[in-house]
Amino acid sequence: MSRATSATVHTDALRHNLQQIRRQAPGSRVMAVVKADGYGHGLERVARALQGADAFGVAALADAERLRAAGLSQRIVLLSGPDEPDDIGLLRRLQVDAVIHHPSQLELLAADSGQSPLRVWLKLDTGMHRLGFAAEDAGEVHARLRALPTVDPDIVLMSHFARSDEFDSPATPEQIRRFDAATAGLAGEHSLSNSAGVLGWPQAHRHWVRPGGALYGLSAVEGRSGPDLGLEPAMTLSTRLISVKRIEAGAAVGYGGTFVAERPMRIGIAAIGYGDGYPRHAGSGTPVLVGDVITRSLGRVSMDLMAVDLDGLPEADVGTPVIAWGRGLAVERVAEAAGTLSYELACGITRRVRFIED
Repeated sequence: MSRATSATVHTDALRHNLQQIRRQAPGSRVMAVVKADGYGHGLERVARALQGADAFGVAALADAERLRAAGLSQRIVLLSGPDEPDDIGLLRRLQVDAVIHHPSQLELLAADSGQSPLRVWLKLDTGMHRLGFAAEDAGEVHARLRALPTVDPDIVLMSHFARSDEFDSPATPEQIRRFDAATAGLAGEHSLSNSAGVLGWPQAHRHWVRPGGALYGLSAVEGRSGPDLGLEPAMTLSTRLISVKRIEAGAAVGYGGTFVAERPMRIGIAAIGYGDGYPRHAGSGTPVLVGDVITRSLGRVSMDLMAVDLDGLPEADVGTPVIAWGRGLAVERVAEAAGTLSYELACGITRRVRFIED
Protein backbone atom coordinates (compact mmCIF):
# COMPACT_ATOMS: atom_id res chain seq x y z
CA MET A 1 0.00 0.00 0.00
CA SER A 2 1.35 3.43 -0.89
CA ARG A 3 2.06 6.00 1.81
CA ALA A 4 -1.12 7.84 2.75
CA THR A 5 0.31 11.34 2.89
CA SER A 6 -0.89 13.61 0.08
CA ALA A 7 -1.24 17.28 -0.79
CA THR A 8 -4.44 18.14 -2.62
CA VAL A 9 -4.24 21.36 -4.63
CA HIS A 10 -7.65 23.01 -4.99
CA THR A 11 -7.58 24.79 -8.34
CA ASP A 12 -11.05 26.22 -7.69
CA ALA A 13 -9.60 27.96 -4.62
CA LEU A 14 -6.79 29.47 -6.71
CA ARG A 15 -9.33 30.92 -9.12
CA HIS A 16 -11.52 32.17 -6.24
CA ASN A 17 -8.56 33.92 -4.63
CA LEU A 18 -7.62 35.58 -7.92
CA GLN A 19 -11.15 36.93 -8.17
CA GLN A 20 -10.94 38.17 -4.58
CA ILE A 21 -7.78 40.08 -5.49
CA ARG A 22 -9.56 41.60 -8.49
CA ARG A 23 -12.47 42.64 -6.28
CA GLN A 24 -10.07 44.25 -3.81
CA ALA A 25 -8.15 46.10 -6.56
CA PRO A 26 -10.65 46.51 -9.43
CA GLY A 27 -8.63 49.14 -11.26
CA SER A 28 -5.35 47.21 -11.26
CA ARG A 29 -3.84 44.52 -13.41
CA VAL A 30 -2.69 41.42 -11.53
CA MET A 31 0.76 39.86 -11.64
CA ALA A 32 0.33 36.42 -10.08
CA VAL A 33 3.55 35.60 -8.25
CA VAL A 34 4.32 31.91 -8.83
CA LYS A 35 7.88 31.71 -7.54
CA ALA A 36 9.11 28.84 -5.33
CA ASP A 37 7.29 26.31 -7.52
CA GLY A 38 4.02 28.15 -7.10
CA TYR A 39 4.55 28.53 -3.33
CA GLY A 40 4.94 24.77 -3.14
CA HIS A 41 1.71 24.05 -5.03
CA GLY A 42 3.35 23.20 -8.38
CA LEU A 43 4.35 25.86 -10.90
CA GLU A 44 2.60 24.60 -14.04
CA ARG A 45 -0.48 23.47 -12.11
CA VAL A 46 -0.87 26.89 -10.50
CA ALA A 47 -0.21 28.83 -13.69
CA ARG A 48 -2.84 26.86 -15.60
CA ALA A 49 -5.38 27.57 -12.85
CA LEU A 50 -4.44 31.27 -12.82
CA GLN A 51 -4.53 31.88 -16.56
CA GLY A 52 -6.90 34.75 -15.84
CA ALA A 53 -3.97 36.73 -14.40
CA ASP A 54 -2.41 39.48 -16.52
CA ALA A 55 1.17 38.36 -15.85
CA PHE A 56 3.24 35.89 -13.84
CA GLY A 57 6.09 36.81 -11.52
CA VAL A 58 9.01 34.39 -11.15
CA ALA A 59 12.29 34.42 -9.25
CA ALA A 60 14.31 32.29 -11.68
CA LEU A 61 14.70 32.21 -15.44
CA ALA A 62 14.27 28.43 -15.29
CA ASP A 63 10.71 29.01 -14.06
CA ALA A 64 10.03 31.28 -17.04
CA GLU A 65 11.30 28.52 -19.33
CA ARG A 66 8.96 26.04 -17.67
CA LEU A 67 5.98 28.34 -18.11
CA ARG A 68 6.71 28.90 -21.79
CA ALA A 69 7.26 25.15 -22.31
CA ALA A 70 3.85 24.56 -20.71
CA GLY A 71 2.27 26.81 -23.33
CA LEU A 72 1.62 29.85 -21.12
CA SER A 73 1.67 33.02 -23.21
CA GLN A 74 1.04 35.64 -20.51
CA ARG A 75 3.53 38.33 -19.71
CA ILE A 76 6.25 37.00 -17.37
CA VAL A 77 8.38 39.18 -15.09
CA LEU A 78 11.75 38.03 -13.68
CA LEU A 79 11.57 39.64 -10.24
CA SER A 80 15.30 39.92 -9.59
CA GLY A 81 16.33 40.59 -13.18
CA PRO A 82 19.43 39.40 -15.08
CA ASP A 83 22.60 38.21 -13.33
CA GLU A 84 24.95 37.74 -16.32
CA PRO A 85 25.17 38.70 -20.01
CA ASP A 86 23.68 35.44 -21.31
CA ASP A 87 20.50 36.14 -19.31
CA ILE A 88 19.67 39.08 -21.57
CA GLY A 89 19.40 36.93 -24.68
CA LEU A 90 17.30 34.34 -22.88
CA LEU A 91 14.98 37.02 -21.52
CA ARG A 92 14.51 38.31 -25.05
CA ARG A 93 13.98 34.83 -26.54
CA LEU A 94 11.39 33.92 -23.89
CA GLN A 95 9.79 37.39 -24.07
CA VAL A 96 10.24 37.92 -20.35
CA ASP A 97 10.31 41.32 -18.63
CA ALA A 98 13.27 42.08 -16.33
CA VAL A 99 13.23 43.93 -13.03
CA ILE A 100 16.28 46.21 -12.89
CA HIS A 101 17.41 47.05 -9.36
CA HIS A 102 21.22 47.47 -9.40
CA PRO A 103 23.87 49.44 -11.35
CA SER A 104 25.52 46.19 -12.52
CA GLN A 105 22.35 45.38 -14.42
CA LEU A 106 22.45 48.76 -16.12
CA GLU A 107 25.92 47.82 -17.39
CA LEU A 108 24.61 44.51 -18.73
CA LEU A 109 21.88 46.35 -20.63
CA ALA A 110 24.29 48.97 -21.93
CA ALA A 111 26.53 46.23 -23.35
CA ASP A 112 23.63 44.41 -25.00
CA SER A 113 23.36 44.58 -28.77
CA GLY A 114 20.08 42.73 -29.25
CA GLN A 115 17.70 43.76 -32.00
CA SER A 116 14.38 43.81 -30.14
CA PRO A 117 13.76 46.05 -27.12
CA LEU A 118 13.57 44.42 -23.70
CA ARG A 119 10.73 45.39 -21.36
CA VAL A 120 11.97 46.41 -17.92
CA TRP A 121 10.62 47.31 -14.50
CA LEU A 122 12.67 49.84 -12.53
CA LYS A 123 12.78 48.93 -8.84
CA LEU A 124 13.28 51.62 -6.22
CA ASP A 125 14.24 51.13 -2.58
CA THR A 126 11.76 53.16 -0.52
CA GLY A 127 12.42 51.50 2.84
CA MET A 128 12.75 47.72 2.44
CA HIS A 129 16.55 48.06 2.04
CA ARG A 130 16.84 44.82 0.12
CA LEU A 131 16.77 45.35 -3.66
CA GLY A 132 16.35 48.60 -5.56
CA PHE A 133 18.01 51.85 -6.54
CA ALA A 134 17.95 54.65 -4.01
CA ALA A 135 14.72 56.56 -4.43
CA GLU A 136 16.56 59.82 -4.98
CA ASP A 137 18.29 58.31 -8.02
CA ALA A 138 15.01 57.40 -9.76
CA GLY A 139 15.13 60.19 -12.33
CA GLU A 140 18.73 59.53 -13.37
CA VAL A 141 18.28 55.75 -13.69
CA HIS A 142 14.97 56.14 -15.50
CA ALA A 143 16.63 58.48 -18.02
CA ARG A 144 19.54 56.08 -18.54
CA LEU A 145 17.20 53.19 -19.22
CA ARG A 146 15.09 55.16 -21.69
CA ALA A 147 18.21 56.24 -23.54
CA LEU A 148 19.23 52.65 -24.25
CA PRO A 149 18.06 51.53 -27.72
CA THR A 150 17.68 47.93 -26.54
CA VAL A 151 15.24 48.87 -23.75
CA ASP A 152 11.53 49.43 -24.30
CA PRO A 153 10.84 53.04 -23.22
CA ASP A 154 7.56 51.96 -21.54
CA ILE A 155 9.12 51.32 -18.12
CA VAL A 156 7.13 50.20 -15.07
CA LEU A 157 8.19 51.87 -11.82
CA MET A 158 7.98 49.66 -8.75
CA SER A 159 8.91 49.22 -5.10
CA HIS A 160 8.30 46.66 -2.36
CA PHE A 161 6.72 47.10 1.07
CA ALA A 162 8.49 45.97 4.24
CA ARG A 163 5.59 46.16 6.71
CA SER A 164 2.37 46.20 4.72
CA ASP A 165 1.06 43.30 6.84
CA GLU A 166 0.86 45.76 9.76
CA PHE A 167 -2.28 47.64 8.80
CA ASP A 168 -1.78 50.32 11.48
CA SER A 169 1.93 50.92 10.86
CA PRO A 170 3.12 54.31 9.55
CA ALA A 171 5.89 52.56 7.58
CA THR A 172 3.78 51.80 4.50
CA PRO A 173 2.35 55.33 4.08
CA GLU A 174 5.91 56.62 4.38
CA GLN A 175 7.11 54.24 1.66
CA ILE A 176 4.23 55.36 -0.57
CA ARG A 177 5.18 58.99 0.05
CA ARG A 178 8.83 58.34 -0.86
CA PHE A 179 7.84 56.48 -4.02
CA ASP A 180 5.49 59.22 -5.17
CA ALA A 181 8.11 61.92 -4.53
CA ALA A 182 10.78 59.94 -6.38
CA THR A 183 8.63 59.18 -9.43
CA ALA A 184 6.86 62.52 -9.79
CA GLY A 185 7.07 63.53 -13.44
CA LEU A 186 8.46 60.19 -14.63
CA ALA A 187 6.55 58.36 -17.35
CA GLY A 188 5.45 54.83 -16.65
CA GLU A 189 3.00 52.64 -14.81
CA HIS A 190 3.37 51.96 -11.08
CA SER A 191 3.46 48.74 -9.03
CA LEU A 192 3.69 48.71 -5.24
CA SER A 193 1.37 46.18 -3.64
CA ASN A 194 2.19 42.65 -2.55
CA SER A 195 -0.59 40.51 -1.01
CA ALA A 196 -0.85 42.52 2.19
CA GLY A 197 -0.67 45.72 0.17
CA VAL A 198 -3.68 44.59 -1.84
CA LEU A 199 -5.67 43.67 1.27
CA GLY A 200 -4.79 46.58 3.52
CA TRP A 201 -3.62 49.57 1.48
CA PRO A 202 -5.99 50.56 -1.36
CA GLN A 203 -4.06 53.78 -1.99
CA ALA A 204 -1.15 51.60 -3.12
CA HIS A 205 -2.98 49.49 -5.72
CA ARG A 206 -1.91 51.62 -8.71
CA HIS A 207 -1.60 50.08 -12.19
CA TRP A 208 -0.26 46.66 -11.16
CA VAL A 209 -0.61 44.57 -7.99
CA ARG A 210 1.70 41.62 -7.27
CA PRO A 211 -0.07 39.12 -4.98
CA GLY A 212 1.73 35.97 -3.93
CA GLY A 213 0.57 34.22 -0.78
CA ALA A 214 -3.00 35.52 -1.01
CA LEU A 215 -3.52 33.62 -4.25
CA TYR A 216 -2.85 30.41 -2.34
CA GLY A 217 -5.17 31.33 0.53
CA LEU A 218 -2.25 32.23 2.81
CA SER A 219 -2.34 35.17 5.19
CA ALA A 220 0.66 37.34 5.97
CA VAL A 221 -1.35 39.30 8.57
CA GLU A 222 -0.61 38.34 12.15
CA GLY A 223 -3.60 36.94 14.02
CA ARG A 224 -5.71 36.45 10.89
CA SER A 225 -6.05 33.39 8.70
CA GLY A 226 -6.65 33.24 4.97
CA PRO A 227 -10.38 32.49 5.47
CA ASP A 228 -10.60 35.50 7.81
CA LEU A 229 -9.58 37.60 4.79
CA GLY A 230 -12.06 35.99 2.39
CA LEU A 231 -9.50 33.62 0.89
CA GLU A 232 -9.76 29.86 0.40
CA PRO A 233 -6.92 27.42 1.16
CA ALA A 234 -5.44 26.12 -2.08
CA MET A 235 -3.75 23.13 -0.44
CA THR A 236 -4.89 20.43 1.96
CA LEU A 237 -2.11 18.30 3.42
CA SER A 238 -3.62 15.03 4.64
CA THR A 239 -2.85 11.52 5.79
CA ARG A 240 -4.52 8.88 8.00
CA LEU A 241 -4.08 7.07 11.28
CA ILE A 242 -2.00 3.90 11.02
CA SER A 243 -2.07 2.96 14.72
CA VAL A 244 -4.33 3.53 17.73
CA LYS A 245 -3.41 2.57 21.27
CA ARG A 246 -4.04 3.25 24.94
CA ILE A 247 -1.31 4.50 27.24
CA GLU A 248 -1.20 4.78 31.01
CA ALA A 249 -0.60 7.82 33.20
CA GLY A 250 3.10 8.60 33.27
CA ALA A 251 3.80 7.15 29.82
CA ALA A 252 6.10 9.28 27.66
CA VAL A 253 5.36 9.68 23.95
CA GLY A 254 7.94 9.94 21.16
CA TYR A 255 11.61 10.86 20.98
CA GLY A 256 12.89 12.49 24.14
CA GLY A 257 9.66 11.81 26.01
CA THR A 258 8.65 15.47 25.80
CA PHE A 259 4.98 14.62 26.34
CA VAL A 260 4.03 12.63 29.43
CA ALA A 261 0.42 11.48 29.91
CA GLU A 262 -1.19 12.83 33.07
CA ARG A 263 -3.90 10.16 32.94
CA PRO A 264 -4.74 7.03 30.96
CA MET A 265 -5.52 8.14 27.43
CA ARG A 266 -6.02 7.02 23.86
CA ILE A 267 -3.57 8.18 21.20
CA GLY A 268 -3.22 7.75 17.44
CA ILE A 269 -0.20 7.67 15.17
CA ALA A 270 -0.56 9.56 11.87
CA ALA A 271 1.60 8.80 8.84
CA ILE A 272 3.18 12.23 8.50
CA GLY A 273 6.37 13.83 9.74
CA TYR A 274 9.16 16.23 8.93
CA GLY A 275 10.20 13.98 6.05
CA ASP A 276 6.98 15.15 4.40
CA GLY A 277 7.49 18.80 5.28
CA TYR A 278 5.50 18.92 8.50
CA PRO A 279 7.44 21.20 10.88
CA ARG A 280 9.55 19.24 13.37
CA HIS A 281 9.53 22.20 15.74
CA ALA A 282 5.73 22.08 16.10
CA GLY A 283 5.41 20.98 19.72
CA SER A 284 2.68 19.26 21.71
CA GLY A 285 -0.63 21.04 21.36
CA THR A 286 -0.35 21.90 17.68
CA PRO A 287 -3.87 21.61 16.21
CA VAL A 288 -4.60 18.58 14.01
CA LEU A 289 -7.90 17.66 12.33
CA VAL A 290 -8.80 14.00 12.91
CA GLY A 291 -12.00 13.03 11.14
CA ASP A 292 -14.05 16.16 11.61
CA VAL A 293 -12.71 17.09 15.07
CA ILE A 294 -9.75 19.34 15.82
CA THR A 295 -7.47 17.75 18.40
CA ARG A 296 -3.77 18.20 19.26
CA SER A 297 -0.38 16.70 18.51
CA LEU A 298 1.57 14.93 21.28
CA GLY A 299 5.33 14.94 21.70
CA ARG A 300 7.96 15.47 19.04
CA VAL A 301 7.23 15.14 15.35
CA SER A 302 9.47 12.44 13.90
CA MET A 303 10.55 11.94 10.28
CA ASP A 304 7.61 9.76 9.27
CA LEU A 305 5.11 9.83 12.13
CA MET A 306 3.24 12.09 14.51
CA ALA A 307 1.23 11.24 17.64
CA VAL A 308 -2.20 12.81 18.19
CA ASP A 309 -4.60 12.95 21.11
CA LEU A 310 -7.70 10.77 20.56
CA ASP A 311 -9.38 11.38 23.91
CA GLY A 312 -12.92 12.45 23.09
CA LEU A 313 -12.74 10.86 19.62
CA PRO A 314 -14.13 7.35 20.26
CA GLU A 315 -14.83 6.74 16.56
CA ALA A 316 -11.25 7.42 15.47
CA ASP A 317 -9.45 4.25 14.40
CA VAL A 318 -6.84 2.99 11.96
CA GLY A 319 -7.64 4.53 8.59
CA THR A 320 -9.37 7.64 9.95
CA PRO A 321 -8.43 10.69 7.82
CA VAL A 322 -6.08 13.27 9.33
CA ILE A 323 -5.64 16.80 7.99
CA ALA A 324 -2.40 18.56 8.89
CA TRP A 325 -3.66 21.82 7.37
CA GLY A 326 -5.99 23.04 4.66
CA ARG A 327 -9.76 22.76 4.38
CA GLY A 328 -11.09 22.47 7.91
CA LEU A 329 -7.89 23.64 9.62
CA ALA A 330 -6.25 26.93 8.65
CA VAL A 331 -2.54 26.58 7.98
CA GLU A 332 -1.94 29.77 9.97
CA ARG A 333 -2.96 27.93 13.17
CA VAL A 334 -0.28 25.31 12.58
CA ALA A 335 2.28 27.95 11.60
CA GLU A 336 1.61 29.92 14.78
CA ALA A 337 2.10 26.83 16.92
CA ALA A 338 5.36 26.09 15.09
CA GLY A 339 6.62 29.66 15.37
CA THR A 340 6.79 30.17 11.61
CA LEU A 341 4.80 31.47 8.63
CA SER A 342 2.17 29.74 6.55
CA TYR A 343 4.31 30.59 3.50
CA GLU A 344 7.18 28.46 4.82
CA LEU A 345 4.92 25.49 5.48
CA ALA A 346 3.39 25.57 2.00
CA CYS A 347 6.81 25.87 0.34
CA GLY A 348 8.31 23.10 2.47
CA ILE A 349 6.32 20.07 1.26
CA THR A 350 8.82 17.41 0.22
CA ARG A 351 9.05 15.33 -2.94
CA ARG A 352 7.80 12.12 -1.36
CA VAL A 353 4.35 13.64 -0.79
CA ARG A 354 1.88 12.67 -3.50
CA PHE A 355 0.25 15.73 -5.13
CA ILE A 356 -3.36 15.52 -6.25
CA GLU A 357 -5.09 18.15 -8.36
CA ASP A 358 -8.68 18.84 -7.35
